[in-house]
Amino acid sequence: MNISFVLNDKSVTTFQNNSTVLLDLIRNEYNLTGTKEGCREGDCGACSVLIGSYKDGKMIYDCINSCLLPINAVIGNHVVTVEGLNQSELSLVQSHYVDNYASQCGFCTPGIIISITNYLLGNYKYNLRDAKDSIVGNLCRCTGHVSIIESLKSLLEDLNDKSDGEEHLSYLIRKRVIPDYFLRIPELISKLTISNESTDEINGKSFLVSGGTDIYVQKQDELYQAAVSFIDSNDYEENIYISEDKCFFKASTTINQIMNSNIMSSIIPDINNYLRLFGSNQIRNRATVGGNIVNASPIADFTSILLALNAEVHLLKNKKERKIPLKDFFIAHKKFDLSENEIVEKVSFPLPEKNFFFNYEKVSKREYLDIASVNTSAMIIVSENFIDHITVSAGGVAPIPLVLRKFSEFMTGKYFSDDILIRAMNSVDEEISPISDIRGSAEYKRLLLKKLIQCHFLKFFPDKIETEIL
Repeated sequence: MNISFVLNDKSVTTFQNNSTVLLDLIRNEYNLTGTKEGCREGDCGACSVLIGSYKDGKMIYDCINSCLLPINAVIGNHVVTVEGLNQSELSLVQSHYVDNYASQCGFCTPGIIISITNYLLGNYKYNLRDAKDSIVGNLCRCTGHVSIIESLKSLLEDLNDKSDGEEHLSYLIRKRVIPDYFLRIPELISKLTISNESTDEINGKSFLVSGGTDIYVQKQDELYQAAVSFIDSNDYEENIYISEDKCFFKASTTINQIMNSNIMSSIIPDINNYLRLFGSNQIRNRATVGGNIVNASPIADFTSILLALNAEVHLLKNKKERKIPLKDFFIAHKKFDLSENEIVEKVSFPLPEKNFFFNYEKVSKREYLDIASVNTSAMIIVSENFIDHITVSAGGVAPIPLVLRKFSEFMTGKYFSDDILIRAMNSVDEEISPISDIRGSAEYKRLLLKKLIQCHFLKFFPDKIETEIL
């Protein structure tokens, strides 16, 4: 199929199998080898590029792992590799990087420069914490991150002279963060000829892909030999909405869209902090709600949150919709209630009542960029000390993501006390069946889940737990 997009400062059209990933295209066809091929799993960030889309009169840029990005995801967009930041002298980001000796072998450097530049493009006010978070998805094995952080500090100190009313792109161009051709990108995009060709099965195989952050790791070779249909949406307002006392997500909603959603932050104020533990910025820019569900991982982070919110899955086949509680969607390990040619269209959960509290806990070997050993979420509706309702989910302790039904039912309709919680804990062992693996022994996971459940109640009833529960 014909792929048309803007690559750095030029419009390009290429004919490609739409299962190709962007990394292979920019390195092999356009010889832009500053974008490195590292892990090919979205972990190292060496392949990071900027993807810009034109919406509502402005360009919006995201930092993406090009090793996991289906090529047809960039149709009509602006792709920026590290070469696309070149100017007559080093960019401001590059110069601070050099001045602070933040690069040794240099393999990771292009990806880090891209990630920092994306942070500066996407924000109007800067702080060190968020700047550091912007490079969480970029690993550096030889320099050490102290000098990289020092380069961030000096960079942010240099970005404090924006005048009132100065347009953001113009300011970044004046400061040599980006070249001046960025101002011409909307015009270049408007002149692209966009093809909407559909692809039939190849070798009897076809895939429906949204984010692709897992399937392009697990089945990349298969995807190269198959037809790929692509689902994508960058409209926050259409992706997340409230209707009839329910909050809805389209299946293509990304994790970062949820983190940046005013709707979600009004329901769960700490949602941004919880989802910081979900992969890297690059992964969150692509990973979707639907993908997190149908991946059917026992430790899926957002699935854990949705289970505690008593979510429903809305399925679609031949224009016919059916709904099923998410807690009943999972049947066995990697198996779920989804028939052939049926897709997850959207997910919804009822808006919580008053006196509603939510908490999410996750333990992994690394705090960031790691899958959970055990995770759990809890939603509670409480009147003083009386528990009107509670739902607790658990991941990593069974073949599927669980709702702890017996525990939740026992705690509902009771006044909270240490004794009630201790008694309810007895049901937890009956509901779970953890196995020993690289993330910990079965015994460790049992103990860990109980400790994390205790963390929920320490947050819900900080003045009521007087003894060590376990």
